[in-house]
Amino acid sequence: MTDFPWLLTMIAVPAVGAAVVAALPRGRDQLAKQVALGVSALVFLLAVLATIAFDTGGDRFQLTTSVSWIPDFGVDFALGVDGIALVMLLLIGVLVPVVVVASWRDTPTANRSMSTFFAWLLLLEAMMVGVFAATDVFLFYVFFEAMLVPMYFLIGSFGGPRRQYAAVKFFLYSLVGGLVMLAAVIGLYVVSASELGEGTFAFDALRQIEIDPGVQKLLFLGFFVAFAIKAPLVPFHTWLPDSGAEAPIGGAVLLVGVLDKVGTFGFIRYCLPLFPDASRDLAPFVLVLAVAGILYAALLAMGQTDMKRLVSYTSIAHFGFIALGIFAFTTEATTGAVLYMVNHGIATGLLFLVVGMLIARGGSRQIGDYGGVARQAPLLAGVFLIAGLASLALPGTNSFVSEFLVLIGSFPTWPVFTIIATVGIILAALYVLLMYQRTMHGPPRGVLLETDEGTPAPAGHAGGGSTATLAPPAAASARLRVHDLGRREIAVAAPMVALVIALGVYPQPLLDLIEPAVAATMVDVGADPAGVAPATTDAGGTN
Repeated sequence: MTDFPWLLTMIAVPAVGAAVVAALPRGRDQLAKQVALGVSALVFLLAVLATIAFDTGGDRFQLTTSVSWIPDFGVDFALGVDGIALVMLLLIGVLVPVVVVASWRDTPTANRSMSTFFAWLLLLEAMMVGVFAATDVFLFYVFFEAMLVPMYFLIGSFGGPRRQYAAVKFFLYSLVGGLVMLAAVIGLYVVSASELGEGTFAFDALRQIEIDPGVQKLLFLGFFVAFAIKAPLVPFHTWLPDSGAEAPIGGAVLLVGVLDKVGTFGFIRYCLPLFPDASRDLAPFVLVLAVAGILYAALLAMGQTDMKRLVSYTSIAHFGFIALGIFAFTTEATTGAVLYMVNHGIATGLLFLVVGMLIARGGSRQIGDYGGVARQAPLLAGVFLIAGLASLALPGTNSFVSEFLVLIGSFPTWPVFTIIATVGIILAALYVLLMYQRTMHGPPRGVLLETDEGTPAPAGHAGGGSTATLAPPAAASARLRVHDLGRREIAVAAPMVALVIALGVYPQPLLDLIEPAVAATMVDVGADPAGVAPATTDAGGTN
């Protein structure tokens, strides 16, 4: 089984599926949905089979495929995964079919076809698999930039009222970061040519090169800026609230669930192993950004009236915890950070899906336009509560294990930063529970009101984005317009809820995949795999 080109197949299947869906005649949306679901389910099956074929005690990179691509510049179409990349492929395999089913009844904007939506979705899946599976730095860069295109069209063509602004902002931020990284990639090639006598983009070869510390810092910053924008870390974060708010729900799930993880994945895969001295020297500055992001984004989330923007800000705060774990330079903290990447994709993906279900019913993204939903839609309210509790990392949910590992692994090396970061846990409880309380409990408000005769609530309060709160009418004349989860929505939410609980109770299978790869990365960066960090000159840590 190890000789089968698992990774190449996982890229080719959705790419071909995207071409098939795009070629369907206009008006064949139902067939497009069925093809998209079948293709995404096949990718999930391939990810599971690849995981079975992966040997946790074997080589660092497995399931490899390498074909010479641009021989004059030493570029290969080289694919391979370690445990870190493999769990991200599993996450992609889970989320894309869920997004397809969740988008089943979406209606396109004017002059748009849902066939086009699903074609872009499948192409995005192919690009996401490629970016995590690439073991050639130039190939990684190609996938890193190429995946911007389908997401740009998903936001710009199928998003909310300000979709074009959000799409352009997303594209420009990411493109600028990519161009900075391209300069660093070229610099890395030049360094490899001077050190090896022949330039190369192969990750394993680059990892062995001894680079001057000053040059390391310049190259590190080139990669770091691109990854910090993608993650995003404060102050590179401003594109995400707009993109998350305006993207269609399916696009938003993949945006915060997978695409943003390319940034934190890049820190682990490229910044730490290729530039270990620079990573250690600049770690305090990265940690300042990480902790600032935790607190800043949490405070902004508390003040949001738009549910989708609120969830987007929670993601920025969570990425601060992930960056803290990565730059703590301990196996325990970095393992927690990688697990957090997976668990955040599940928990926040579920939260976005439930928010989308609520918006589909009320026609408004404003928190103030809802209230008392739990009375008429207890299943919806229950799933919303589980998603919210997972987002705030309640013990027993998947996010708790990740956050606990990050904090307990970071404290021995960076105690001050870790203590400050824990304040974010309290703030997370506030912004999640306040959103839940205001939408699910209390009297019916705004878009959820009807009169006895069945006429809608007054204009300006129904689905128009108004944040005004209506005074509750007499109990006899008010009733909710919200129906509970249907079978399709239960099919969407059930596997996500199951993963939230299962990984909260027993995360060991994922940890078994992640830990060997993290330990190898810690060796690259000069840390003891047992958990002792390398010596650093710190600003809040220990020597």
